[in-house]
Amino acid sequence: MKNFRFRIHENNYNVKIVSHEEDVIELEVNGTSYSVKMKDEIKKTKTPTLILSKSKRPSEPLKVNPSAGKTKISAPIPGIILSIDVKIGDEIKVGDRLLVLEAMKMENNITSEKTGTVSAIHVKIGQQVLQSELMIELA
Repeated sequence: MKNFRFRIHENNYNVKIVSHEEDVIELEVNGTSYSVKMKDEIKKTKTPTLILSKSKRPSEPLKVNPSAGKTKISAPIPGIILSIDVKIGDEIKVGDRLLVLEAMKMENNITSEKTGTVSAIHVKIGQQVLQSELMIELA
């Protein structure tokens, strides 16, 4: 196929590439046959760096199902419960923070859209929840 001459540390080498199939190369160095397996080529991916600008409007609490009869607070997005700010029996007013849900590295305040009493808490701190999973019930 191809012939090469190398000089390494005052030594001469005659290299003949006999065949090259996929990642195996058959070659002869100074008349001695060798089979060489090439290492996988590591390709560097070019990942763009995203730079987010700050929002021009202040953050608003995440609103959850404002028109339900018996209010069931479900996770609006998948995430992890960072804190629970209520306990069973607490009286809740509109706008009171019920819990904090971390999703996509952002903390989301889950607030009440109705007045009521906490009747059940179905999550605990550190628990991972899926979208639409029931977290808190208000009576």
